Amino acid sequence: MVLTEVSEEVRDALATGRPVVALESTIIAHGLPRPRNLDVAVELEEIVRSLGAVPATIAVLDGRARVGLDAARLARIAGGDGIRKLGRRDLAPALATGADGATTVSATAFLAARAGIRVFATGGLGGVHRDWTHSQDESADLPELARTGIAVVCAGVKSVLDVPATLQRLETLGVGVVGYGTDRFPGFYLTSSGEPVDWTVGSPEEAAAVIRARERLGGPASALIVANPVPESAQLDPDLHDRVLGAALDACAEHGIVGQAVTPFLLDYLSRHTDGASLEANVAAVRGNVRLASLIAAAL
Repeated sequence: MVLTEVSEEVRDALATGRPVVALESTIIAHGLPRPRNLDVAVELEEIVRSLGAVPATIAVLDGRARVGLDAARLARIAGGDGIRKLGRRDLAPALATGADGATTVSATAFLAARAGIRVFATGGLGGVHRDWTHSQDESADLPELARTGIAVVCAGVKSVLDVPATLQRLETLGVGVVGYGTDRFPGFYLTSSGEPVDWTVGSPEEAAAVIRARERLGGPASALIVANPVPESAQLDPDLHDRVLGAALDACAEHGIVGQAVTPFLLDYLSRHTDGASLEANVAAVRGNVRLASLIAAAL
């Protein structure tokens, strides 16, 4: 039984050495409102193509992991009912039961790397939650990146998380982090989280050189995070961000929201109480990450 199906376009690109960029599908199914989610999904694929690369949006449909979606399947992920949110651990039961699902960072990275894709663009990573000492809650993204050899272009980790603790955890796990044109780790909605990064690259070619060096070193596979800040002109106002996030954290505690429900609650609260400004910053960040990932893939 075939569990993973790579589209003909992606398969041909990989076979002939053309650049390919993996894209997650959770932002389409769960991160953006309808019908804008489909417009953004199409736009992101068009950005990849405009820069000479092939997009490989990844999802699970009809009991198969799909690496590369045609227009009809992209529309199903954006508009279908009952689309599950699938992390790495959810893939086997989803495939076995024929479920339809959108892949998170952990599942997308896993499937992309298995297909031979070297570069993956997303918005923000998951990480260590702010109440970790009580909940022990940490995103499955982190251990998956510690064992998956792929470059992930992102705007840092979601700012509702504990950013310093997440960076410490990435260091412990051996996941490389380089800032793109910055010595500060991006803050997802914000250009900077205020946390430093040890290494900086200034061009797609420099990022590609780091990826090549990581691959040639060999040893256990692990990811490289290319942290690409959202432009200051497109970031969420920092004062507004801090004020609304503080209120969101209070509301989360007041309603007893815990576990996997915390991050979606906080992100939704931010979107509603910033009149959608956080959503616009998120989309701007993803656009920039997709552009950069395409240029890095071409440089490889």
